[in-house]
Amino acid sequence: PNTQLWLTSPLHTGVIFASSSPQPSLYLASLWYKLNLLKERLQLKNPSATVHCVARLKDYKLVFGNHKGLASDRWHGGVATVENSPGDEVWGVVWRMNMSDLESLDSQENVTLGAYSPVELSVKTKGQELNCRTYIMNSCVYAPPSPQYLQVIVMGAEQNGLPKDYQQKLRAIRTNMYEGPLPVMEELERAMQKARERTNHHGSDIW
Repeated sequence: PNTQLWLTSPLHTGVIFASSSPQPSLYLASLWYKLNLLKERLQLKNPSATVHCVARLKDYKLVFGNHKGLASDRWHGGVATVENSPGDEVWGVVWRMNMSDLESLDSQENVTLGAYSPVELSVKTKGQELNCRTYIMNSCVYAPPSPQYLQVIVMGAEQNGLPKDYQQKLRAIRTNMYEGPLPVMEELERAMQKARERTNHHGSDIW
């Protein structure tokens, strides 16, 4: 019979199913609202990732900052993490991934560099509670996000159908007003364009 192993980590919450299949899956919840809420961003380096469901993390809040105050050259501002905050909540998305992508995911979240640590947290979805893996920033020094970074997070919330009032809260987050270029946005746009092309191709096949 299949067995279940529940794990969690700093920026992602996930459930690992150890089964007899050749490629066991990892269930991953993007609850800290990092960029992985936008599926094109997560699938750039983790192609097996698929949306599983929407979930809520109680008694935590979304914050922005940098590990040890080291500003992100990639995003030119604070990046997202969660921290304990009784009475607050964070909404996010549970993903399903192949275990073969776990190493890539940890690398993407700078776990080996000590920027984030895996943590086990309980999330709730449709009356069911799951213990999941999420990533939480170490030595976080608060800093506002760039407008571009926040835009990606808001797009992910819209794409995955998070509660409307929570989407409004995300849009109201203050940014650092950075207006310079961000190469990562071009990378993301290319990924989104490929996704649109795949969708159009499948649609033409139907007809």
